[in-house]
Amino acid sequence: MSKTKIASKIPVYPMPVIILGANVQGKANFLTVVWLTIVNFKPPTIAVVLNKGHYTNKGIHENKVFSVNVPSTEMLEITDYCSIVSGHDHDKSKIFKVFYGELVSAPMIQECPLTLECRLVKTVEFATHEVCFGEIVATYGDEEILTHERPDVAKIKPILYSMYDNCYWKMGKSIGRAMHVGKRFEPVK
Repeated sequence: MSKTKIASKIPVYPMPVIILGANVQGKANFLTVVWLTIVNFKPPTIAVVLNKGHYTNKGIHENKVFSVNVPSTEMLEITDYCSIVSGHDHDKSKIFKVFYGELVSAPMIQECPLTLECRLVKTVEFATHEVCFGEIVATYGDEEILTHERPDVAKIKPILYSMYDNCYWKMGKSIGRAMHVGKRFEPVK
């Protein structure tokens, strides 16, 4: 099988879709984001990449906290709405039931099956974007999405995003347990 050189876009494929939350001037605001990754285990830290022009960025810098809300596929329309409507022009503070946890200024979405409360650790700027590193202070999950007291991806039903076709996708079934299925592999000697 031969390889074909393709356009230089972001190669990570697919990407999880989250709704980022931050209070901006005392009001909850939400933004759909797909550039997110885990960067450290202890303390648990994530990185979120945001265009510098987003309204939500102001709240992250103002309060030094933000939330990561994982929507289910049932929330597709409202999730996409948060990506096409800017807080600069529209008040998104009342489109979700909001709750707060340990960090008093990180608005979380009750309707999302899984939410993370994050403290801003550092920001790194690039030409048009900035990377916000957040330490996960607390994680909240609906009881229905838990299996053995842990989040179950099949029950969460997360939304995935493909940059190449600009489409949302949903997950399929599990094909094997990480750090386990490879034990069956026998390299050629």
